[in-house]
Amino acid sequence: MSLKVLAEGLRFPEGPVALPDGSIALVEIEKQVISRIAPDGTYSIISRTGGGPNGLAAGPDNTLILCNNGGFAWHEEPEILRPHGVAPDYTHGRIEVVDIATGDVRTLYDRVGDVMLKGPNDLQLDGKGGFWFSDLGKVRGRDRDHGGVYWAALDGSKIIEAAYPIFGGANGIGISPDGEKLYVAETETGRLWAFDILGPGQLRKCPWPSTNGGLMLCQFPGYRRLDSLAITDAGNIVVATLVEGEITTVTPAGKIIDVVKMPERMPTNICFGGPDRRTAYITLSNTGKLVSMKWRESGLRLPYC
Repeated sequence: MSLKVLAEGLRFPEGPVALPDGSIALVEIEKQVISRIAPDGTYSIISRTGGGPNGLAAGPDNTLILCNNGGFAWHEEPEILRPHGVAPDYTHGRIEVVDIATGDVRTLYDRVGDVMLKGPNDLQLDGKGGFWFSDLGKVRGRDRDHGGVYWAALDGSKIIEAAYPIFGGANGIGISPDGEKLYVAETETGRLWAFDILGPGQLRKCPWPSTNGGLMLCQFPGYRRLDSLAITDAGNIVVATLVEGEITTVTPAGKIIDVVKMPERMPTNICFGGPDRRTAYITLSNTGKLVSMKWRESGLRLPYC
């Protein structure tokens, strides 16, 4: 493994997006900003979002689509920054649209019907005018929210709760190259779920005893928590794996075929970029770094990237 450090001193970075100009946009959740790391390493701030900027995706018309989890409280010690409960000023989560040129932020969704979003976490655009996103929920001192999976239209016209509950928190989310499968990482259980996509906001549901209608594709071994994920051209699912500090590749059949060790316990997100999409950009959130490395296969080309 050969990692190149592209930026450090970041405040819990996540959600990297490889932009067409070669720069990387990412969130700094603790700092409540979306930042940009230029190819020469220059750091700049795209937007000051407030709340808890989390999952990020390139959108139409020079925008970014943002999962804002509403904010965390924080625990810090040498070389470790990590979320610790709910921010004192937390109200709810939301999906936001950010203008890259101006930094302006507008709310696209903050509820599904009468139910407020709790902690939107990750998303992927479907290339058909909509996007799938996960809601991790919030963890409090004595209780926690269930996670869920949602579909929403990019124009703000419709949002659908597609799978609920994801008991251990819905985190990483991705769409297969043929657009027929949705993959969802469940954080606390270390489980990777698969759903057949029937249409916008519609998933084929497995019968009981599946609690959320998904097919349990892979149970990660030992004590491993799951964060964000990315999809490769070949259809493999690449999952940022917490606690043991790994990037794990799972086939569409549910077999673990590759594990790449990271230098800390919380590699939270991965995306692919470069001319052949074989450069992996990985956020090391505890220590505040964005790193890159050459990858064994090319990542899936995402809309607007």
